[in-house]
Formats: sequence, C-alpha cells, structure tokens
Amino acid sequence: MIPELHIEDFSYPLPDERIAKYPLEERDASKLLIYRDGSVGERKFRDLAGELPAGALMVFNDTKVVPARLFFRRATGAIIEVFCLEPDTPAEYNTNFAAMERCRWKCVIGNAKRWKEGEILSLNADSDAFEGIWPQARLIGRDGQTGVVEFSWQGGIPFSQVLELCGRVPIPPYLNRDTEPIDLERYQTLYAHIRGSVAAPTAGLHFTQRVLDDIAARGIETANVCLHVGAGTFLPVKSSLVSEHAMHREPFVVSRELLCKLRDGGRPLVAVGTTSVRTLESLYYVGVSCLEQGRPAVVEQWAPYEREYDPTPAESLDAIVKYLDANGLDELKVGTRIIIVPGFRFRLVDAMVTNFHQPQSTLLLLISAFVGGDWRTIYDYALANGFRFLSYGDSSLLFRR
Repeated sequence: MIPELHIEDFSYPLPDERIAKYPLEERDASKLLIYRDGSVGERKFRDLAGELPAGALMVFNDTKVVPARLFFRRATGAIIEVFCLEPDTPAEYNTNFAAMERCRWKCVIGNAKRWKEGEILSLNADSDAFEGIWPQARLIGRDGQTGVVEFSWQGGIPFSQVLELCGRVPIPPYLNRDTEPIDLERYQTLYAHIRGSVAAPTAGLHFTQRVLDDIAARGIETANVCLHVGAGTFLPVKSSLVSEHAMHREPFVVSRELLCKLRDGGRPLVAVGTTSVRTLESLYYVGVSCLEQGRPAVVEQWAPYEREYDPTPAESLDAIVKYLDANGLDELKVGTRIIIVPGFRFRLVDAMVTNFHQPQSTLLLLISAFVGGDWRTIYDYALANGFRFLSYGDSSLLFRR
C-alpha cells in the first residue's frame, strides 16, 4: 500500500547561514555525526574508518558530474539557459558523449517561452574563445520548462569535449551563486569515473586518499556502482501528499562481481550516499522482475509498496546473476524511479554515509525511513552543534534501525 504521507511533516528550520556555500579547505576536515542504536555523537570525517563495522563491504557511486549548463543567445539578445538532463539521440550516455557534429538531449530550459521551436541559437560567449567550434542549439520540442534540444558544432571534437570547453558545472541552485573555479574540483568526488551526472553524489565529496587508505587498512572491502544523478535531485516536493510527487528515471550499472558478493552476503553493507542506497535497494526489485518476467525491468516509483514480495534478497540477486550469465553479460544496466519513504522495507543496506538534506525533500524522506522515523533527533543535534548543511556541508554515518 502506498503510504499516505504529508511532506509538511518532514520540515525543519534551516537558516541560510547554516547552508555551506563553499567546501572546507580539506575534504576530510568536515564534521561527522554518528547515529547508532538511537544515540548521536560526533567525530571528524577523517575518523570514519574507525567507526565502520568490522568486515563491512562499502559501496561508492563512481558517477562523474559533467558541465551540463550551457548559455545561448537569441538574435534579440535574450539569454537562454540550457541544462542537459539526459541523452535523447543517441540515447546511451557514452555513445552520445562520443557523438561528432550533432546530438540531442532532454533539457531544462530557462526563459523557455522566449525560444521558438526550430529556432537556432548561438553560444553566449566570446567568439574568439570558441573559434572553430561554434556551438549552436535548436529547440526540437518542449513541454513546459523542459524540452528536447539538438546541439551542433564544428571542430571535429566529440560532444563530451564541447561540454568541457563550453559548459559550466551545475552546482545546486540553493547555493545562490555562480559556478566558480573551486567547483570544478570540489563538486566532484575523488573517485569519480563515469561521466553522466548533473549533480554530485555529495556524501562522497568528503573522501580523501587518506580516508580511503584507512578504510583499506581496516580490511574493509570497497566496490563501485554507477547511478547517474539527474536534475530531479534538485526538485522540491510541491504537492502536500508525497504520493503525488513524480520521480525521474535514473540509469544505473552494477557489475556481476558485486552482485555475487551481495548475493552471498554475510557482512554489513555500508552505502556511500543516498544514490548508492537507491541503487542497491533497487536491485531487489530488478531481481524480482527477472524471476517473474525473465528479464530486468526499470524499478517503478511505488513498486516496493504495492504488494508483498516473497523472494529473499539472495534469491532475487541470484536471478539477476543467472540472467547475466545466460546472456553473456558482465554487468547489469537498468534504471530506477524508486522512492524510499517511511514504510519502505530495506533488504540490503545496513549503514550509510550521507550529508544533511533540505527540508521537505525526497532525500529527507529516505533518511527518515532508514532511521525508523528518528530523523528529528539527528537533525536537532546537527542544528544545535554547529553542523554545516547540504551539498558542501558536513556528513553523517547512520546505522539502520
């Protein structure tokens, strides 16, 4: 049954001065809140390894943020902001990034009403800086503030390089500032590898090589998944009833090797960030689709709540592995729209590293579900003890209740 939840019940006062506008000089100097068995304490993030359960498996999201904000100019002088969401043609990320001369993306469009379908715009930039590339954008079709945009360019370079040269890092709108040089490095995890996100998996921003080395020294194994974070992570829940909020589909990839480790179980599973939690918990329902339909299927938003599920996590994960083996695949590629709210049954994740999230957000709903509704204890402590909030803020290590 879909939970009847009101988003107003997941609010708290967040003064603007508590939102971290910039990262600390050292990534691992941030504060770390520890929530375990209903009690709260704090350390520094560089002490994380000593707080992790012995023998744990720690899973990171190695997606990489792309400079997905582009600014174009109409002949009238009006500036149109184009925020790339996901590839349209070619639809696969790597193929699209490798495209030469032309490709299409689904985008959020600023000043959308001023841009007519079919109208071609030129990049709003000093022409000398982009001589030989000349990026242009043509509106193919739109739906409100979103639409499909066709990009074209010259210079014999792939679209990934066009973005690197012409785009800006899409830092969160609540920072209320323009992208600055520091964001090019710090709004990216140390282990970012696979291009595709338009927002960083921010729990990972605290990790340094020193912290990763300490984790390895404790004998804690690490692994990666890849979920490309969409702009939906910035979208507030506008309806009072959470059941009326629509989640966007996000693609993810998990290796066969990791699926086997998860299937075999026997050790605590620690997820770095809400995106890793959503990926790992989605796997159970992907496995159910393999058992029932013979193939993986996109995990729909409310699937976990609509009925009871009998398979064990091991049975579900084994079904995915068998599907991959039968089709000669070494990784699972699928998508998820899953929303995790109070009432969700966690199948895999035992602990998570995460930042402090906006009031009335789907991420705060996930935290509430994970800690058995005890999110106010955590956030009251953070507010009373000088923690910094949101993407560039401090972090927490939460153990599931």
